[in-house]
Amino acid sequence: MKKIISTINQNPLINKVTYTALAIITLLPFTNSVFALFSGILFAIFFKIPHQELNKKISSNLLKWSVVFLGFGLNAKEAIETGSEGSLITFTSIALTLSFGAIIGKKLGLDKTIYRLIASGTAICGGSAIAAMAPALKADEKQISVAMGTVFILNAVALVVFPIVGHIMDLTQTQFGWWAALAIHDTSAVIGAGQAFGEEALKVATTVKLTRALWIVPISLIAAVSSSGKLKLSTMPIFIFGFIGAVILNTFVPAIHEFAPVFNFIAHKGLALALFAIGCTLDVQSIKKVGIRPIFQGLTLWSVISVVSLIAVIHLF
Repeated sequence: MKKIISTINQNPLINKVTYTALAIITLLPFTNSVFALFSGILFAIFFKIPHQELNKKISSNLLKWSVVFLGFGLNAKEAIETGSEGSLITFTSIALTLSFGAIIGKKLGLDKTIYRLIASGTAICGGSAIAAMAPALKADEKQISVAMGTVFILNAVALVVFPIVGHIMDLTQTQFGWWAALAIHDTSAVIGAGQAFGEEALKVATTVKLTRALWIVPISLIAAVSSSGKLKLSTMPIFIFGFIGAVILNTFVPAIHEFAPVFNFIAHKGLALALFAIGCTLDVQSIKKVGIRPIFQGLTLWSVISVVSLIAVIHLF
């Protein structure tokens, strides 16, 4: 097997064709972020990146632009109105997740950037939060890949497990919507789980999750300041202001809504392609060196937050 992999690695044409084919598949309507990331990871295991610099630009710059276009899916007025109903539980959930994530990460001896990325992805909105936090924390491709892989594995599990648990616990539509929005990492999985549980659950889960996504802005700015020790233009994630601008335009300029499907496609497919490029940078030896600790951190953190948030929504809604 090693000999076959080595032979493939040494063939530039096979590497280029496979890389291009997977990149194109990533952009197709039926593929998602999970598929994109793990396609990149599989590519990294069996092939070599044909264009290192191009792949680096895709993984870095496209991530930032994708986050900006995610802003066109948020309505500030609606988010603030809905979010105010449970603003305290949302803030508490995010604060506890970030704090507990840091504690677990330190106890496990994880790389600081990795455990902060995992905690952010768990606390806010999965891959989008990691994408926003990565430039602020000056994370490299390997650190992003480890964090993304950890979060998306758990994200895929949540998509299947949450509706089952919701029915077993006999949750109402509102309760499940809030629970999914607070405890599931990625927006796409929140929507999928909500849809599986019921129409009202889908509506509640989507709105609350998008409200929660707004926390990307302050958390990213705080991370940028803490990583450099002071606030200055060169340390601030400028693309976040593009995200804010997109939210404002989407809220107060009705004409923008006509282009919503296009912006949504750019955001999600841009993120998917960026995740594929990030997956391609995966260093298997680095993962072996890090071990299962990131998965353990993510699983422990997610389990605690899921249980705590479930108890909270049962009593509050």
